Amino acid sequence: MSQATRKPNNPMPKEWTAKELSQGFIADYKAFNFVDGEGVRCSLYVSGCKFMCPGCYNVVAQNFHYGHPYSQELEDQIIEDLSQDYVQGLTLLGGEPFLNTQVCIQLAKRIRQEFGHTKDIWSWTGYTWDELQQETDDKLELLSLIDILVDGRFLEDQKDLTLQFRGSANQRIIDVPKSLASGDVVIWDKLVR
Repeated sequence: MSQATRKPNNPMPKEWTAKELSQGFIADYKAFNFVDGEGVRCSLYVSGCKFMCPGCYNVVAQNFHYGHPYSQELEDQIIEDLSQDYVQGLTLLGGEPFLNTQVCIQLAKRIRQEFGHTKDIWSWTGYTWDELQQETDDKLELLSLIDILVDGRFLEDQKDLTLQFRGSANQRIIDVPKSLASGDVVIWDKLVR
């Protein structure tokens, strides 16, 4: 099967769990960037993803053992970086944040403890919103801590580099608190394209 016709993996609800898959590894951390969401951001790239989307921009991070273990020192550095007035928030990417919930929940809770909602949390995921609603408690807990979710697998046949903060037309930028409150997906109100 050619790369162009291969599709991402599609899990059944609760088929993939962070408890079984995550090794707690971090592929990369980038402080003070402008590409992983709105404003100046700090971005944590977790290791491990089973969606295996053809055309993935971060193939190396699909490996659950890539990089180095998450550490208290890294967490403290992220908090220090986020404390800068000009930093809008944290972005969780990967890899797949929802298959690394142990790391992501711990960090998100600390951000809420230290900054309340003065710093926002964005996350990318291969899961769709509807799929996450049928998932494990840890995935739902992580979702509840996030402000903006870019959902859905990267689909090479829908690739569009002109889209805001996403790579393929099927992906959505979702306002998580508004969506959880309404029970329906609410698209981010600053969406341009």
